[in-house]
Amino acid sequence: MTKRLKVHSPYDGHLLAEIDMDDASRVETTLETAYQLAQDRDKILPASRRIEILEKTADLVQSKAEEFARQAAEEGGKPLVDSRVELARAIQGIREAAQSIRQLTGHEVPMNLTAASMNRMAVTIREPIGVVAAISAFNHPFNLIVHQVIPAVAVGCPVIVKPARATPLSCFNLVQCLYEAGLPQQWCQAIICESSLAEKMVTDSRVAFLTFIGSGEVGWKLRAKLAPGTRCALEHGGAAPVIVDHDADLEDALPLLAKGGFYHAGQVCVSVQKVFVHESIVDTFSKMLVALAEKLVVGDPADEKTEVGPLIQKSEVDRVARWVKEAEADGAKILTGGKKIGERCYAPTVILNPSDKSKVSAHEIFGPVINVYSFNDRAEAIARANRTPFSFQAAVITRNVDTALDTAKKMNAATVMINDHTAFRVDWMPFGGRKTSGLGVGGILPTMMEMTEEKLVVFRSKPS
Repeated sequence: MTKRLKVHSPYDGHLLAEIDMDDASRVETTLETAYQLAQDRDKILPASRRIEILEKTADLVQSKAEEFARQAAEEGGKPLVDSRVELARAIQGIREAAQSIRQLTGHEVPMNLTAASMNRMAVTIREPIGVVAAISAFNHPFNLIVHQVIPAVAVGCPVIVKPARATPLSCFNLVQCLYEAGLPQQWCQAIICESSLAEKMVTDSRVAFLTFIGSGEVGWKLRAKLAPGTRCALEHGGAAPVIVDHDADLEDALPLLAKGGFYHAGQVCVSVQKVFVHESIVDTFSKMLVALAEKLVVGDPADEKTEVGPLIQKSEVDRVARWVKEAEADGAKILTGGKKIGERCYAPTVILNPSDKSKVSAHEIFGPVINVYSFNDRAEAIARANRTPFSFQAAVITRNVDTALDTAKKMNAATVMINDHTAFRVDWMPFGGRKTSGLGVGGILPTMMEMTEEKLVVFRSKPS
């Protein structure tokens, strides 16, 4: 009997869909189909055709953006207002990929510089790497699939995508748009399977590239099991730190930091989590942040007024609540929140001076919690911010350009925002973590480059 996956709303638990799960036979067929396609270079779709398909896909997604945004909000729990932004970004990302195909160029390598290199000309070209396996996460159910699947299509790689089991419907929506736009189905195949089967697939020697978005525990485990030669890109989480110096413009910065911390109930890999505030303004900062947190509307993500939706599972609500209570027991002060709202939501929470050893400090919260730490020495605050195994995006808030640049230089982060929140991203910028936060660089064009390989072609002419 075929196993069925039931997809439920994370807000109230109602059933959204039932989907047949793929078994080992289906996974093998999918993998072999993609592999055989990748082996025949003559079957790669011409660049002009790929551009045409992607442009049409973007048009189709745009025509259905409201429907897809509501679907994403319902299955993933991100408020509708933010899911609409996600769909707008996804459309831009697809168009960006179509436009970036022309940047997949090689270059000339100088010859005739020595006696041995005479009568030769050398150029590089970029070729698709082969079968791409994409394992995705729940928190941006449409746009994450765009960032993993669309670059593969753009460069001419067959791609197999496994969405999060909590949010498969958005993935299906994008894949169907690709088919409607003219992409032959074997070039992009979606599977829904158990994690053990997904692991077996991505560690198969027929896979040339793994793109993984999810927990560090799973990502690094998969990387260790990849077949020799398989490349990968891993995007994990972080504990995004912010340094707020004494001269910060709080009226400007606080709405940004509140949005960056409570957006999608904090279920964002670069969500504002650890804010180090100069002691001269920490009281004012904390009061203003609490006021903003307490005004946020928490509830049904399909409601136009909702600003903070549910966590993806009830167990996640319980975990966040447990971590906050542990921090309080260790001496932290809960300034607001610190409580469940029903079984599936958690109140936007501000914690003052939790211990650096508390879970809310030492781990990624992935919930609507912002920690505030008082400091009087910026160098020590930076050192504390850097003292985690994570390193993704960070920020500094100050009016002083010297302070901004010095802090940006000393913070261990892949990206440092100045006078902005840590969750800022546009889809064409490089995006990726250091240390345990990930491997490789995301973003549309950077991913396209990682999914291709450079080949050197050397021409020798007969001496005259």
